[in-house]
Amino acid sequence: MKIIITEPALGEEESVTISVKTMTDNMVRAINLLKSPDSVTVHLDGQAYQLAAANIYYVESVDLKTFVYAAKTVYRSMMKLYELEQILNSSDFLRISKQVIVNVKKIKSVAPAGDSRFQATLMNGEKVIISRQFVPALKERFGL
Repeated sequence: MKIIITEPALGEEESVTISVKTMTDNMVRAINLLKSPDSVTVHLDGQAYQLAAANIYYVESVDLKTFVYAAKTVYRSMMKLYELEQILNSSDFLRISKQVIVNVKKIKSVAPAGDSRFQATLMNGEKVIISRQFVPALKERFGL
């Protein structure tokens, strides 16, 4: 595979051109990574912040409110869970229940939790449940 990197001329927009004979899973992941934002807008104590997507542990919807969890801080998002799921569509994020999207790079370990569900322990010690309908995607991602 040949990779060519050029700098756009002054005033030109940055762009990426991909020329492939067969679209592979790795190519799809690379494209999703390119499309992913570097950060999302979150709110805490009446102030808005830009939180880097890499610092998000998981996103949860509770009582029609969306919360974004970082290592030690819980932020509020004005977006709906499905909107954040579309924005965070890179290979780093995975829906694990109707209410939760998790950053798979923040998962420390995964273990069965009974009733065909799994439990993921995150790097910050928090635990989230993977609903049974989302277990196949988790198993595929982790090669279980």
